[in-house]
Amino acid sequence: MLLLLCGALAVGGYFLLHMTVLKLPRCQSAAKLHGKTAVVTGANTGIGKTTAMDLARRGAKVILACRDRRRAEAAVQEIIQETGNQQVIFMQLDLASLQSVRSFADNFLKSESRLDLLINNAGLISDGKTEDGFGMIFGVNHLGHFLLTVLLLDRLKASGPSRVVNVSSGAHKQGKVDFNCLTTHKDSSLGSSYFQLYQKYCNSKLCNILFTYELAKRLQGSDVTCYSLHPGFIKTEIARYYSLWFQLLFAPLVWLLAADADSGAQTSLHCALEPGIEHLSGHYFTQCAPLTTIDPKARDDATSRKLWELSQTFCGLS
Repeated sequence: MLLLLCGALAVGGYFLLHMTVLKLPRCQSAAKLHGKTAVVTGANTGIGKTTAMDLARRGAKVILACRDRRRAEAAVQEIIQETGNQQVIFMQLDLASLQSVRSFADNFLKSESRLDLLINNAGLISDGKTEDGFGMIFGVNHLGHFLLTVLLLDRLKASGPSRVVNVSSGAHKQGKVDFNCLTTHKDSSLGSSYFQLYQKYCNSKLCNILFTYELAKRLQGSDVTCYSLHPGFIKTEIARYYSLWFQLLFAPLVWLLAADADSGAQTSLHCALEPGIEHLSGHYFTQCAPLTTIDPKARDDATSRKLWELSQTFCGLS
């Protein structure tokens, strides 16, 4: 009886926690997106799939830009079945290959006449190198998305008003931009321990915010705005490349404290859809609202400009 009582209290406490302290605000926009086209990277699972599902439900043509064909095609079928929207398409994109990013952009620009929303959602924590020799986390989380955005900017401008949404993280607070390490080692920091990989992830999330900040300055006078965001502490597969032991160790914390992917998609959707936030282009959002105070390193003009220029060099852009 005591065991049952303790179990009931634990379950009740869990639900009370998620309905109060851990409850995240929801996107309030009622926007319909018929005739609009959206690209969502990493849309075969987690926050990306939930974001794509919502955009499809609103009537948008949604491109799932993913590496894994099997999982992406399964997500396409699920979204079509759930929303009744037949305009949900998979297009191959491997952010760990700059050639794949270029191929995706070429194919998209040939097949699609407009682009209204670019949601740079994909992210990972993984050791190793990209096809081009960059650190995997820096290459996928920042550099691949940088090149993708730059290659699609003209189509975004032609389709305006349009938006770019970059999914960052509160982990940026522990991040840093070491230009010496980037130029010497093509990575944001060194090492492959769990802590060192997490540090690289933090670095990449700071890059996301700096990229958004610099992009907004370069888009002034156009009809394109951009936003970065923290989705919250969310149950996703971002650490799926970690060892089984690490995942088992981390699992109880995630189960207890993390919100679901639907909650995690809300700030992405707010940044993509909320009317009247155009003057906040370049800002960082959390819980469906702009963060008024952010670490100065995330809004440093010299660093954001230098990161943009180095990223251009890495991508072979003039």
